[in-house]
Amino acid sequence: MAVWFCVKLSSELLQQFAASGIRLTKQREEVFGLLLQKRDHPTATEVFLRAKKHMPSISLATIYNCLEALVDWGLVKQVNLDRAPTRYCANLQEHSHFYCESCGAISDVETPFNGTWNLPPGFVVAHAEVSLKGLCAKCSTERDSLGTDRSGSNGPRTQFSKFKSQNSKRHS
Repeated sequence: MAVWFCVKLSSELLQQFAASGIRLTKQREEVFGLLLQKRDHPTATEVFLRAKKHMPSISLATIYNCLEALVDWGLVKQVNLDRAPTRYCANLQEHSHFYCESCGAISDVETPFNGTWNLPPGFVVAHAEVSLKGLCAKCSTERDSLGTDRSGSNGPRTQFSKFKSQNSKRHS
């Protein structure tokens, strides 16, 4: 007989879900609890590997279904960065995400916003997401300690920026 221990949500939270008509199965409770417990923006596969430790019979398909339900109910946000696998975030406060291009870590960051966008007349914003990319504190410190050139003057992005800058001046 297999015995496992699931991540448990507080009875107060479970009552709020029930009052809202949200049916939290054991699997959904486990997935949601894992997202609340470790807020590192895991992929569905990472959630699956964590859940498997507590619920050996859970399938990857069940994880995807649980995540979809949690997103549909507004309990979890999807985080999509370029072509990387979708990640999941249980932080429902207004925030943005910082993606470290070296180690791949994703961090929640506050983004002050004054509520004004410079949009063409008639445009209405329904949803906005801001994603930041660069190096996290650990990776930038490691790079600095190795004496790596911070300017990256020979990198393709810098070369493209120079090319773009030169061409925009030519065509102005």
